[in-house]
Amino acid sequence: MRPFNFITAESPQHALSLVAENKNAKFIAGGTNLLDLMKLEIEAPPLLVDISKTGLDKIEKREDGRIAIGTSVTNSALAADMNIRRDYPVLSRALLAGASGQLRNKATTGGNLLQRTRCPYFYNTAQACNKRLPGSGCSAKGGFSRQLAVIDVSDACIASFPSDMAVALRVLDAEIELCSLTGTRIIPIRDFYHGATTQPHIETVIRRDELITRIILPRPIGGSHFYEKVRDRASYAFALVSAAMVFLPDGSARVALGGVAPKPWRVESAEQLLTTDIDEYVRIAFSGASSTHENQFKIPLAKQILTTLINEHKEAMA
Repeated sequence: MRPFNFITAESPQHALSLVAENKNAKFIAGGTNLLDLMKLEIEAPPLLVDISKTGLDKIEKREDGRIAIGTSVTNSALAADMNIRRDYPVLSRALLAGASGQLRNKATTGGNLLQRTRCPYFYNTAQACNKRLPGSGCSAKGGFSRQLAVIDVSDACIASFPSDMAVALRVLDAEIELCSLTGTRIIPIRDFYHGATTQPHIETVIRRDELITRIILPRPIGGSHFYEKVRDRASYAFALVSAAMVFLPDGSARVALGGVAPKPWRVESAEQLLTTDIDEYVRIAFSGASSTHENQFKIPLAKQILTTLINEHKEAMA
């Protein structure tokens, strides 16, 4: 690991000013992803600005019924919160499906949203990777691709997005509060991530001078919540395919998929088919898919997961 400086910020504005004054500085909270990247010299920030003492570690229920989750709230604390468990159980279940207990005790909500792909070619600095070094190529294309994306990929990158939490937030229509020295903006999570692009190293709309301060959940939507994750190991493994699914009181359903795209994958225009024609839903959701012989199983696997969840819901309602 290359030498770096470390400063603990006293407030969000203090943290933002430190990053503004220091080119290539990075915010750090739990460090569960960033420190790994620094050890491999994929990231080499000269300054880390610690935001763990900035007061952004609270979960607040607002008067309008929405929930504001501070960026420094740990995954363990969020999964255990009674409001989350009662009103947004798909989020709690997604969090508990991720990583290990020790990592969830350190990992934060903001960091979870910004974690980098686990594509093996991204982590191997001897291989070409456009995410790591723009313009160098993509060794994953033609390489080992079992874990990688099958939809919304490009010639520049086929990496998949690793977060479980973000998949649940996508099905809940969460919003992300971004703060800078000049003001605050709110971005719907559907607009936060970039998909297929010729610049795969640019993964989100967040600017260098911005800090995620809160995640905002809408008022509880009710219904039955499910999170299913299929992986190569029973725990402490990233999803081959995951599904956050909510069956709403009006009889409709919504779903977001993980492990299949460079962002949480949701096709809202086809969701009316979820409970009537699952084959047609899958056809539309994966229209334009570009799979390899190693990961083409992900599409029928997604169909099987959705079918299982629909049947479980029907049995529970019978």
